[in-house]
Amino acid sequence: MATEQLAAEPAVPSLVDRYFTRWYKADVKGKPCEDHCVLQHSNRVCVITLAESHPVLQSGKTIESISYQISTNCSRLQNKVSGKFKRGAQFLTELAPLCKIYCSDGEEYTISSCVRGRLMEVNENILHKPSILQEKPSTEGYIAVVLPKFEESKSITEGLLTQKQYEEVVVKRINATTATS
Repeated sequence: MATEQLAAEPAVPSLVDRYFTRWYKADVKGKPCEDHCVLQHSNRVCVITLAESHPVLQSGKTIESISYQISTNCSRLQNKVSGKFKRGAQFLTELAPLCKIYCSDGEEYTISSCVRGRLMEVNENILHKPSILQEKPSTEGYIAVVLPKFEESKSITEGLLTQKQYEEVVVKRINATTATS
């Protein structure tokens, strides 16, 4: 009897579902299935994560390491933000690389920012425990936090897909792969 009552009650939405709007960027930089998710809070802060269909989360890959060292002169770990106006924050474009994920099978994935804005923080926890990225990609396994310019906060979602549009893209992708096999 008690289990029937529990089943009848609607599921409580998660913290992410309650306070963030999910936006997706499919096939980032033309690479198939390399999808990213942008969680946008009502205060315009954006959390960059991997989408559910990203190869790192799908194919049971083992993450060997994660690096925020983008080039010899640029490390996202060197980002130091201070004050009300976020002085010292690195400015990112939509295609700016945030980090590189190295898998044990030799594959390398570059994660892009997907939104223009200032880099507020990177998740240093995934450097020490990369498995968090696969276990909890929308919460503890986030990649970075980006703050778009106030004037651009409404327009940053123009190149991104809604949850429903993204699900349609994934279904089309699945149908295309089953049709060719």
